[in-house]
Amino acid sequence: MYNGVINIRKEKDYTSFDVVAKLRGILKQKKIGHTGTLDPLAEGVLLVCLGNATKLADLLTCSDKEYETVMLLGKTTDTEDITGNLLSENSINVSEDEVISAVMSFVGDYMQIPPMYSAIKKNGKKLYEYAREGIEIEREARKVSIFSINILDVSLPEVTFKVHCSKGTYIRSLCRDIGEKLGTGAVMKSLTRREVNGFNISDSLTLDKVQELMDKGEIETKILPTDSLLNDYPEAHIKEGFEKALLNGNKLKKELLILKDKTDFTKLEEGLYVRVYLGDEFKALYLYDKENGCYKPYKMFLEK
Repeated sequence: MYNGVINIRKEKDYTSFDVVAKLRGILKQKKIGHTGTLDPLAEGVLLVCLGNATKLADLLTCSDKEYETVMLLGKTTDTEDITGNLLSENSINVSEDEVISAVMSFVGDYMQIPPMYSAIKKNGKKLYEYAREGIEIEREARKVSIFSINILDVSLPEVTFKVHCSKGTYIRSLCRDIGEKLGTGAVMKSLTRREVNGFNISDSLTLDKVQELMDKGEIETKILPTDSLLNDYPEAHIKEGFEKALLNGNKLKKELLILKDKTDFTKLEEGLYVRVYLGDEFKALYLYDKENGCYKPYKMFLEK
């Protein structure tokens, strides 16, 4: 069984589930999961976890992301992108400068209402399931962060730009909100996810490429180790003589771990995970328990 992460370039018209299903057939293993769903319209980076790395899926959905999108002014749809049913069509009586100003005004934190066609659950049911039944559900606005926007082209009615944003940001809804601010309406025409957690689209593999590498017996060269997803977390090593405590998944006293690179311990006290190694082998994620003065196991990676 393969353990680690593979950077897949999801192509248009595939669902994220389609990608996982096809990879299970190509790699001949069941334990595979994706992180950060992409709509069928979208393409780009889809991080796929293999084997024991599937334990990290919940952490990876928290990562910042970078997208490139084309926004089409003058239309609104029920899905907030060009695949939906047309709700309105409006004239575009705005200048290029007004468009640029409106787009850039969204840099920073703002309260975003998620789209009806999303996998967010309400009363145990996904919003898109309500939407398909023609039911509109009131959604609470959620704070998202737009760290930067880089406008690449303005050729009205289309605007192309890159967005670096926080988890939970819907680019469809960002386009909707820009269109509302301009008074023209807007939908997302295309979307490419360019980067997730340091994994770039330039290094991503299509499913056809994965199959080719598998046929050549070279796929392992493209599967990155599980801990490559965790570079933002401090590194620690178990002290000699206490290996069994780690391998048994026990709580560890503070003095049993040697932190690397002068880690700021206050960050650990505030809930930052730490990567724990036995020699050169990554074995676990631990979390510091400030109240009891010890480390508690969060995720164990003991399988070979």
